[in-house]
Amino acid sequence: MIGARHVPALHRGARKAWRDEQAAQIVEFAVALPLLVLFIVGIFDFSAAYTLKQKLTNVARDTARVAAADPANDLANAVPASITDAFWIVDNYFVSNKINACGIDISSVSHSSGSTLWSFSGTSNGCVGTGLVVTINRGYYFPSNATQPAGLSCVSQAPGSQTAVIATCVSIQYAYQWRFGRAARLLGSAITLPTTITATAVAMNEN
Repeated sequence: MIGARHVPALHRGARKAWRDEQAAQIVEFAVALPLLVLFIVGIFDFSAAYTLKQKLTNVARDTARVAAADPANDLANAVPASITDAFWIVDNYFVSNKINACGIDISSVSHSSGSTLWSFSGTSNGCVGTGLVVTINRGYYFPSNATQPAGLSCVSQAPGSQTAVIATCVSIQYAYQWRFGRAARLLGSAITLPTTITATAVAMNEN
């Protein structure tokens, strides 16, 4: 039987054990918190990147279809109608979806004489890195049995002995600033992530 004189000692021991348990919980929380933050940042960051990828894919497809349906008899012009239409499809899509268009302007078009490739780019309005680059090739061709997808440069593929398919290629490159990489570096881990999110689409020319 425990005597009355031992009760205060038991209480002190119980309080000490409780304090020790509280300290252990604090240490466990301090260890787990950075991993929890990294996990949450990763969820939001990769979700945003995936959503942006889907949007860029949608606008690339729409732009390719619209440009491919336009006449091709004015491609000798500095800025043919199909390129103007393509620019406004991209610009309006970015505005309606509240995506920073990095200040691209139709006057910023880049084109080499005799080429069927045009590009627009913008790096202003707070965009990072290369900002937004839109490339359009109205004379993109590839072999009829091609299995290789169009590249970001929209440079045509040699048809070889196969029949060449004439199409319009649209590629969009958008600089993306990752938060996950910065959060990982706080934990001493170096993670290399792509600096841009890209999308490419091809539509066969109708005219």
